[in-house]
Amino acid sequence: MSRSLTNILPSHPTSDGDGVKIRRLALFNERLTDPFLMLDELVSDDEADYMGGFPPHPHRGMETLTYLRKGALHHKDHLHNRGEIRSGGAQWMSAGSGIIHSEMPELDGGGLHGFQLWINLPAKDKMSAPKYRDVPATEIPKITLDNGVVVSVIAGHWPIADQILNGPLDDLSSNSGYLDVYLPAQTSITIPIPQGQRAIAYVYEGKLTTQPDAPAKALLVYGLEGEDIVFTSNTDSRFLLLCGTPILEPVAHYGPFVMNTHEEIEQAIKDYNSGQFSR
Repeated sequence: MSRSLTNILPSHPTSDGDGVKIRRLALFNERLTDPFLMLDELVSDDEADYMGGFPPHPHRGMETLTYLRKGALHHKDHLHNRGEIRSGGAQWMSAGSGIIHSEMPELDGGGLHGFQLWINLPAKDKMSAPKYRDVPATEIPKITLDNGVVVSVIAGHWPIADQILNGPLDDLSSNSGYLDVYLPAQTSITIPIPQGQRAIAYVYEGKLTTQPDAPAKALLVYGLEGEDIVFTSNTDSRFLLLCGTPILEPVAHYGPFVMNTHEEIEQAIKDYNSGQFSR
């Protein structure tokens, strides 16, 4: 049995960092997307839309996964991690107990197109040691099926076209998986989803064939019942497919901090203001 589409969530234009223009899906109060908290799309060919980047700022209690289709981002944090990702590459950061980092674009006139996903951490891991890893495009598996469908595997383990594809980012919270899929017009693909895992898809180019019809740049949320999802499109389309095990815990959110209670949020603010994050 295939999973059914249960919700359609539109993305909204906004800005973040130093005036970077983005499209955002804020999911902190959406229990049906647990463990995923937020998804931003950064896309522009105008440097003025993103030149300010994301100067140093703190995080606690969650993970970020940044995936670039075009452009370059430079990561630096207070733990002396430094990294750079370019077109097709990805970087993962688990903020844990606290990290201060920056993500700054390279201004080369080539434009920027990428995504940042926030993944929740369970209560038992929110105060764990921070981690960081970046992965170049050459380490991300990509396959082209007979019908022209192209699948890039950023994270997770996926049985596709009679083979198991393993993404290089294999330490994500909630056993999360992450695909980037190109679906040519008049084609389809069936993707198995592990039992008990949430599955959501963000359509960033074109439109998938759905019932009901979904607007452009929308997030599709699928039910938990079923063994796979069938994706079909009448036009050339591209989408991200995310899956992860729901954490089923309370979410308290304030700016860059994601904890379980308001008291823990207050403690995170106090720790940051007193310099605890920079030690």
